[in-house]
This record gives sequence, C-alpha cells and structure tokens, in this order.
Amino acid sequence: MGSIPDYVLRWSGQRMPVVGFGTASEIVEGSDFFTVTKQAVLQAIKLGYRHFDTASLYGSEQPLGEAIVEALSLGLIKSRNELFITSKLWCTQAYGDLVLPALKTSLQNLKLDYLDLYLIHWPICLKQRKEGVSGGKEYDLFPMDFSSVWAAMEDCQRLGLTKSIGLSNFTCKKVADVLSIAKIPPVVNQVELNPLWQQKKLKDFCHGNGILLQAYSPLGAVGTKWGSNRVMECEVLKEIAKVKGKTVAQVCLRWAYEEGVILIVKSFNAERMKQNLEIMDWSLSEDELKMIQHIPQSRGIQAEAFVSENGPFKTLEELWDGEI
Repeated sequence: MGSIPDYVLRWSGQRMPVVGFGTASEIVEGSDFFTVTKQAVLQAIKLGYRHFDTASLYGSEQPLGEAIVEALSLGLIKSRNELFITSKLWCTQAYGDLVLPALKTSLQNLKLDYLDLYLIHWPICLKQRKEGVSGGKEYDLFPMDFSSVWAAMEDCQRLGLTKSIGLSNFTCKKVADVLSIAKIPPVVNQVELNPLWQQKKLKDFCHGNGILLQAYSPLGAVGTKWGSNRVMECEVLKEIAKVKGKTVAQVCLRWAYEEGVILIVKSFNAERMKQNLEIMDWSLSEDELKMIQHIPQSRGIQAEAFVSENGPFKTLEELWDGEI
C-alpha cells in the first residue's frame, strides 16, 4: 500500500497528508455513534491514515479524541505530532467574539492542545430563534463579517491553538473577499469536488493564490441524505475502472490526486478504508483523463438551507456566486 504522500502548506510550512479520513456520519448520535466512530478511527490509524477531519457540527470530535488517546496508549502512534487534525467553526459561532471560545471547545472535545487546521465551515452566520411550542430549533440567517471572523481566526493561529487556518465551501469571490483583508492567508479551501463537479475555475483560482483545494464527497457522498450515487454509477468512470482493474472509487480518488487536490475519504468499512489508500502506485492515462474531463458537470450539494428571502443569499446563484 505504501506511505501516504503529503503537501507542504504554503503559509505555514506544515506537511498535510494528501488523503484524510472523514468523520461526518449519519449514524444517530449516541453510544453507538461514539463507539462506531472511535473504532473506525482506530482501524484507520492501523491502516496508515494520519490525517483526520472533523467539525463541531459532526459530533465526532469526542470519539476522535478518545481514539487518539487509545492509539497512543496502544502504541499505534508514538506521539500526537504524527497526526494532522482538522476541525471547523460552525455557523452559530461564526462571529468575531465567538471564534476563540468555539476553538477551545473543540480542543476540549478532542483532548488536544492544538489543531493542525481550523476551517470556517460555511460563509454564513446562524442565530437560533427562541424555541417555539414544538421545542424544535429554528435559525435566522445573517451575512458573515469576514473582517472580524478572519481576524479572530488569525488570533487563534498566533496563539498556537491551530497551526493553520482555512475555509470551506467558499467560492472564488468569497475567497477573494477574505484574501483582501487577510494578514495570514488561508491555506486550504475544503469543497465538494469529484469527477462530476471538478471545480476547475475554483481550483485554478485557489492554486494561483497559494491555497490548496481539499475535496469532500470525492465519491459523491453516496448513502447520505446530502449525496447521491451519480458519481459511483457514472458509465465513463465504470468503463475506466473496468479497464484498470480498479474500483470506481479508486479511479475517482486517483483522478483527484493527479489534479493536485487533497482528499477526504469517508468509509467505516475496513476493506473500503484499505482500498481508498491503494491509489498511489498506478496512474490514469492521458486518454482516461480526457474522458473524465469531458464528463458533464453539475454541483451535487446545493445547500438550499442557506437560501432564504430573509437571509443574505436569496438564490442559489447568490450563495454560489454563479458557480453552479
């Protein structure tokens, strides 16, 4: 299987493994969620994963933290420094004065002194309304003050609570807005990216500004409420996989790797976890890359929940700045 290569982050000099293990899951939170997530992380460490992606929203920070403690006690890793850990600032905390407390809460959940990377999860703010008679939570949408939020992110890095800072789900325009006020530029923009949504414009823009793209849902998030099987059922990808003697998933991941993109893979199945790492010792031909390049493009994850007549984005066009 071989070791996982890494990229050097431009603004911090950190080494970031090109394949990360995602911990977002649709398992209902509770004892099963905690145990399943913890065991999956331990299995991933045994297989060679060293880069782990979580978020305040996912509810997976605590089981990931417990898995790290156990991995250290079992001798699976010698020190926390062998790992690259990413978490994300959720929209309800995306206000200048709430960023540092949110990061400290994530660190407490993870039982860590620092993160390797802290991302703004979405470019929008939420505020909870007072609970109605049903007791359900409802939120109002507000524009994000990039200046105060990014300044607070920079403070987190200066304090040593995170080694690097970055973005998630930001378009070219929104990345440019942050760059215009940043003293410490973002190192990563984590976005939906796969052969059916290749994000060429965004990739070229980010790479041109020293920002790496990181792909979530590189296989289309099949089996989740936000994803579909459209990537895994793509006939072009099936044809290439058959010729290569590889899985469709491996073809997708190898393609993204050859595009210079960092990958977040998410499977709690031990065999697929292993297969997702077996992409380093072969390559796609020029003809195969051209076949993938010509696959019709469309965004899979629309994020309609962030569109509202009463919010900062009244249409999907506005949310994605036309990048749909």
